[in-house]
Amino acid sequence: MMALKRHIPTLLERLPQVRGRLVAGAPLARLTRFRVGGPAQAMFQPADHDDLARFLAAKPSDVPLTIIGVGSNLLVRDGGVPGVVVRLGHAFAAIEAEGERVRAGAAALDLNVAEAAAEAGLAGLEFLAGIPGSIGGAVRMNAGAYGSETADVLASANVLDASGAGRTLDPAALGLGYRGSSFPADWIVVSASLKAARGARAAILKRMREIEAARQASQPVGGRTGGSTFANPGGRDPAGRKAWQLIDAAGCRGLVRGGAAVSEQHCNFLINRGSASAADIEALGEEIRRRVFETSGVELAWEIRIIGVPREVGPRPLAEGRP
Repeated sequence: MMALKRHIPTLLERLPQVRGRLVAGAPLARLTRFRVGGPAQAMFQPADHDDLARFLAAKPSDVPLTIIGVGSNLLVRDGGVPGVVVRLGHAFAAIEAEGERVRAGAAALDLNVAEAAAEAGLAGLEFLAGIPGSIGGAVRMNAGAYGSETADVLASANVLDASGAGRTLDPAALGLGYRGSSFPADWIVVSASLKAARGARAAILKRMREIEAARQASQPVGGRTGGSTFANPGGRDPAGRKAWQLIDAAGCRGLVRGGAAVSEQHCNFLINRGSASAADIEALGEEIRRRVFETSGVELAWEIRIIGVPREVGPRPLAEGRP
């Protein structure tokens, strides 16, 4: 008699029932600014806060969980992301101004929060107009620009821990530091309360326009880029140089690998010229790190978040010169 085949449950079969969208093999490249990378083994877009909390409470503990935002500062490796990728949608994008506070859902775009604050006559959040991400990512990475960072304006953040339990944390509990935080990677920011101050709407809008003009003039904002690639070294460089200055001094401006290039406009930005793989972009970044360390003794740290697993492919050669 032929032996019966043992049924091995798929990942979706092992996951709890949800009211939101849960799909296997979801493509991720289209969700990132680089437009590269492999699929999620499964991707979950919760219907609302309760749907997410219940999913976290019932998810098998051995299934990896990865949280992504709008993909503005993210590189997904070509082999994709094992386990479940969580991406928050419209149910987490509400923005409300009350008194001198702005409450924003984690999926609310930073620019939209800045605009809502301006409309309410609230100053202090203009810098968010210069960050092409969402509030959840801004809290997680302590995102900053133009002399301000999220820690300066954050009153508190509401998070769900790995068990689905809700917590309200202040900046100290989140462990916010330069372009990072110390709270667990599998905790999910669902909303944040931001501090502001009363101001003149015209002056607030003027500052936002100045920030947008500065971005347009200095950054390749129209390209397929993940934004600022490496964090400034701060005290790790005795000379106090910024990352782009170290990269430029190491001769990396215009460096090319496969379809990836170092921006001529701002050399702390990597660009997908249209045919790059995630491996091209990551390898180009690592070559920059190697050259900067060789020429300056400073070890640059990635500011772009890299997730997933690589796909086995042969290396592509470097090329000097303009992309």
